[in-house]
Parts: sequence; structure tokens; C-alpha cells
Amino acid sequence: MTSMFVNLPVTDLDRAKTFYTALGFSINPLFTDHNAACVVVEEDHSYFMILVREFFQTFSDRPLGNPAETVSVATAIFVDSRDDVDRAVANGIAAGGVEERPATDLGFMYQRQLTDPDGNILEFGFMEAAASEMGPEAYASQQA
Repeated sequence: MTSMFVNLPVTDLDRAKTFYTALGFSINPLFTDHNAACVVVEEDHSYFMILVREFFQTFSDRPLGNPAETVSVATAIFVDSRDDVDRAVANGIAAGGVEERPATDLGFMYQRQLTDPDGNILEFGFMEAAASEMGPEAYASQQA
């Protein structure tokens, strides 16, 4: 089985845990300490490791960038409905996140971008199942 862990640098671990749990994710206490927390996005498959910047730096000899100033990654999370997208973004904003760009609505796909309190970019999206299976052009031609 394949699992994915996305490592994110944070300046305040408690603030980051509050933000990510407000999105509906949980914290795995077995992999959480004063340096890092394991955020469970999807049980047994997808996780964020939120790491204090000093600890994150121990994983690389290259300089650590500041996600609040420069973008190096945007993590997309697709959910079950447009309402789930809107709910996640609203909860994230209430927990200190920022929506810097307007929503993208392509009809078959809906996305909103949310920046966490440290500047890491999350994109929440929904795609019609048929569009995902057929591809956007084939789906659009069937809708016309």
C-alpha cells in the first residue's frame, strides 16, 4: 500500500495543529512531539507532517525558504462535493488561514485556494466523477 506524507515547515506548532484540525483533519499522537505533528488527511494514505522550521531544516542541507514569501509547492486535496470545498475553506479562514485568490469554477471542476498561517498553500477541489474518468474534454462534449 502506498502512503503519502507532505512535510510542511511551520513557525508555531500549536497554531498549525489548531488550523489543520479546524479543516476536519486529526492529529496522530503517536507521531507527534514538540518538533512535529502528524496530520491525518486520509487514514492509512495521506498525511501532512507539520514540522517546526528548525527541525524541518535538519532534513536538508539546502536553505529553507519562507512559504509566506515564495511559493514552492501547492498541495491539492480533492473532496466529495462543492459544499465540502466551501466548508473546508471557511473553516480554514476561521482558524487563521487566508484565501488569496478567487475560486476557480470550470463547471466540471471547482477549486479554492487556502493559505495556512505560515503561507503554505492548500487547494481544495471537487471534480465531477465522470469528468475524472473521461477527461475534461470528453466530459464537456457530452454536456453540450
